[in-house]
Amino acid sequence: MVPLDKLAQIVERFEFLEAQLNAGAPPAEIARISREYTDLKPVVADIRAYRQSLDDLAEAEAMLADPEMKALAEEELPRLKARIPEMEQALRLALLPKDAADARPAIIEIRPGTGGEEAALFAADLARMYQRYAERMGWRWEVLEEQASDLGGLKELVALVSGEGVFARLKYESGVHRVQRVPETEAGGRIHTSAATVAVLPEAEEVDIDIPASDIRIDTMRSSGAGGQHVNTTDSAVRITHIPTGIVVTSSEKSQHRNREIAMQVLRSRLYEAERERLHAERSADRKAQVGSGDRSERIRTYNFPQGRMTDHRINLTLYALPQIMAGDLTEVIDALVAHDQAERLAEMEA
Repeated sequence: MVPLDKLAQIVERFEFLEAQLNAGAPPAEIARISREYTDLKPVVADIRAYRQSLDDLAEAEAMLADPEMKALAEEELPRLKARIPEMEQALRLALLPKDAADARPAIIEIRPGTGGEEAALFAADLARMYQRYAERMGWRWEVLEEQASDLGGLKELVALVSGEGVFARLKYESGVHRVQRVPETEAGGRIHTSAATVAVLPEAEEVDIDIPASDIRIDTMRSSGAGGQHVNTTDSAVRITHIPTGIVVTSSEKSQHRNREIAMQVLRSRLYEAERERLHAERSADRKAQVGSGDRSERIRTYNFPQGRMTDHRINLTLYALPQIMAGDLTEVIDALVAHDQAERLAEMEA
């Protein structure tokens, strides 16, 4: 049973926000009030439907005492009784605490791990997979930093993904991704195992993270690495070191001014995510073992090309649809991760 007093408080808050908007809220408050109102609107619709179903159930049970209405009541009761648990479950999910970062754009960082050039090629495959998924979702994909390897793989890719609910979907992708396949460079046809790391960070705004100028060191340097549209030979590349944490961010676009902007944007997001992880760890010491921990040292997924199989180790999900997944069809995988995360958080909340 969902606590009715809690539901009443939510409806009351929604009606208060609605009254404020109708009365003309102060301009400085309109955005905040509108955002909260929009978030609560579907929840309140579910609450009102749930309350109506409870009223209908009580009315049907009362009708059992009326000989003329008893048959109608007996026909309606099974449908009403079956519907209410479904509505309660939907409400419990709607009432789960929201991750404040879910609605934000995300910065996705992809780098090769163990496996040499094959790992770099796999990193490039992952980048294409995420870019295609972003296109399917109607999101914007903007490359902030890209360094190619000699054979067309990636030494590093940093991209900004913008759109509706980006971080809410992509946050489960942080971790070590392992690939098993026969490399194009392998003459003997042996299967190799290599890996790439993915980090997904919610984009931080300047108001989220204040970085004093005394905390950073900015160096300009000559770009290096394999040729490509994002690499040049001027002294425009920028490296920013955050002295308190030792975090280093580089950007090597053609404009030194733009490089500073990009590097600061990525640095803010890394610091913001580090603070989120610190608070997250304080709230739940065992959370690392659960979906959404963001522990990037953990092997989260294996892509087995000979078998056409993808396995997500966190939820023991195996799909024999690797070509579709690599083409950006991540919906089934991410839906399963979201559902698992919701189940875990419900269990925590109700424990």
